Amino acid sequence: MEPNVEIRRLLDVMPASGRMITKIVSKPEQPKVIDASFPLPWNQERPIYINFDLWFRLSKSQRDLLLLQRVSWLTGVKWFKPDIYQGIVLVGLLGGLVESTQSDVVGVAIALGLSAIACFRLWRNNQSKELELNADAAAIRIAGRRGYSEAEAAQHLLSAIEAIAKIEGRTGLNFSELIRCQNLRAIAGLSPVGIPESYIK
Repeated sequence: MEPNVEIRRLLDVMPASGRMITKIVSKPEQPKVIDASFPLPWNQERPIYINFDLWFRLSKSQRDLLLLQRVSWLTGVKWFKPDIYQGIVLVGLLGGLVESTQSDVVGVAIALGLSAIACFRLWRNNQSKELELNADAAAIRIAGRRGYSEAEAAQHLLSAIEAIAKIEGRTGLNFSELIRCQNLRAIAGLSPVGIPESYIK
């Protein structure tokens, strides 16, 4: 299949919010089937890189769910939604400015330290395993509007994660993928056991 034809098809599968900020880029030299860099606050565009030679080894349903999961992950990273940590960063920076006009070195250090701690916490929240699990759930929800049942979508995403490891020549799944697969098995009704709450945070 021609990559441009598949890109057009995938754009139709994507939700409108995903089309606005993500871009599908053919990258035949990459060893991964699908990849996306962690989106930093100043990145306007969030590209999804696909090695189409490897991509076409997956079924259409697996490709749909993988794309929806990556789009959901990229759009799930929120740097500027109002919450306590953004507030602390802002207050810390404003406090630092005020203290610097008064030449208070200790005040500046405390204010900037407070901002740095809040920034670190924001970074941790956006890198959490919960974000991947939320992206899986969002992909399954969106797939429901594309004609998949919840159980079918979970099964396709589960089989895609396992197939990618084989296509990429990996000996097994990483820890994050194992957690996701167990959660997807529970959603698909293939396992009565979900994931413990302690793994999410």
